[in-house]
Amino acid sequence: MILGLDIGGANTKAASSDGLYAKSVYLPLWKNAPLDGVLTGFAALAPEAVAAVITGELADCFSSKRAGIEKLTAAVRRAFSCPVYFRGAGGFDWSDPMEIAAANWAASAALLAREVGDCLFVDMGSTTTDLIPIKGAPLAAKTDFQRLARGELVYMGLLRTRLDALLPVAQIRGLRLPLSPELFAIIADARLAQGHISIDRYACETPDGAGKDQASALRRLARSVCADLEEIGEAGALAIARQACSRQKRILVSAIERQAEKNGLERVAAAGIGEDLISEASEFLGMECVPLSEMYGPRISDIFPAYAAARLLEMHPDFGKRQ
Repeated sequence: MILGLDIGGANTKAASSDGLYAKSVYLPLWKNAPLDGVLTGFAALAPEAVAAVITGELADCFSSKRAGIEKLTAAVRRAFSCPVYFRGAGGFDWSDPMEIAAANWAASAALLAREVGDCLFVDMGSTTTDLIPIKGAPLAAKTDFQRLARGELVYMGLLRTRLDALLPVAQIRGLRLPLSPELFAIIADARLAQGHISIDRYACETPDGAGKDQASALRRLARSVCADLEEIGEAGALAIARQACSRQKRILVSAIERQAEKNGLERVAAAGIGEDLISEASEFLGMECVPLSEMYGPRISDIFPAYAAARLLEMHPDFGKRQ
């Protein structure tokens, strides 16, 4: 079994190349989460080899991205006794460790270039959304900095994005209310309150450390406009939730439209925990959408870069020679 790893700042994910194993663990690196222990648990699966991609180097517990890469690669090597391969934006062959930084999208796009063909690959996780044009090969820029500038990375996810970052102003009872720029609520609260996600899909911490039930989410939504729930009522809190989700969809529609027009693409390949929202945005634009959950299963779609890294290592012509 070849195991793929995707080590992010908030979540660490693992998938086998045959797709039979898939797991995501909420592991906030900036809070000194027990990465070594989680990796040791994955090592107990006794893989033949490991293919790893990394995005967690951006976590602010590291003094620089290079320092983050050095520490994360060292942790992976400590945990596994089998051969370990790190994949960068250009593949498994690289000379500078910075080529590994934030390259999980490149593994996904390289696999889809083979198995889906030309498309706009859109992967929405809990924190960010990648929009990778594929025309024969992936055409995206190589770094997060460059992809942000080109609109190929949108720092917006299905769960962890602060509500005020998406919705600067809410309308309640005819009033326009600027949302407080505090970590009072996140978009997961808006989705949970409306029943868009279940409690088990709220796969991150709540802003106040309180519950993941609807009542707690509504209370946090009210707090985003400096109110108690008794002041604006459930209807007021739900109005904030609806407007935030509507705003998020508009942002995603605009991002997809920009990349599709720029690159002459008419088809979207959707992955990640935000796959349904990507499908909605694609349908709004009249674009064909290929949900990766239908091709590979929902568990693999949620953690596609880990699976893609494992598959690409398995298919690598020199894999057997390297061992």
